[in-house]
Amino acid sequence: MAVKIRLKRMGKIRAPYYRIVVADSRTKRDGRVIEEIGKYHPTEEPSFIEVDSERAQYWLGVGAQPSPQVLAILKLTGDWGTFKGEKGAKSTVKTAEPKAAFVMDEKKKPVLKPKAEKPAEKAAPAAEEAPAAEVADEAVEAPAAEVVEEAAEAPAAEEAAEAPAEAAADDAEAEKA
Repeated sequence: MAVKIRLKRMGKIRAPYYRIVVADSRTKRDGRVIEEIGKYHPTEEPSFIEVDSERAQYWLGVGAQPSPQVLAILKLTGDWGTFKGEKGAKSTVKTAEPKAAFVMDEKKKPVLKPKAEKPAEKAAPAAEEAPAAEVADEAVEAPAAEVVEEAAEAPAAEEAAEAPAEAAADDAEAEKA
C-alpha cells in the first residue's frame, strides 16, 4: 500500500481550507484518511499553517510520499529539512499579528486598544493634531467667557447711564408743563 501525505479540501465554495492528512494513495481526495497531521488555511493573511512535526517526521520516516503542495508546506515549516538531515532547518512560516485587545485606561475603564500601527507614520500626525485641537478649544472658550462677562457688565452700565438721562428728560417735561 502506497501512503501519501496530501491535502484534504474542506470549507465552502470559494472559501477553502485544508487538512494535511496521511492517506492511502488509492482513496478519494476527501475520502477516508489514516491520520490528520496538520491544517492549512490559504485565504487568511498571512496563510495559517500548522503541522504536527513529530507525526510528519514519523510518516516521512516510514516512507510516506508528500504531494507537491504538502512538500512546499513542509519546507516552510522546516520539517522537510529536518527529515533530510539539514542542520539549519527552521520554520519560516509567517504568523499573524495579534488582534486588538481590551486594556484599562487611566480611569480604570476597559478600552479597545487597536493593534500596533507603524509609529513613525500613523502616531506622529495624531500627536500633532491633538494639541492644535486643544489650543483651538481654549481659543474658542476664552473669548466666549470674556464676551459673556462684558455683556453682563454692559447692560448694567447702560442702565446706569440711561437712568439719569431719563430722569433729566422727565424733569425737562415737568418744567415745560
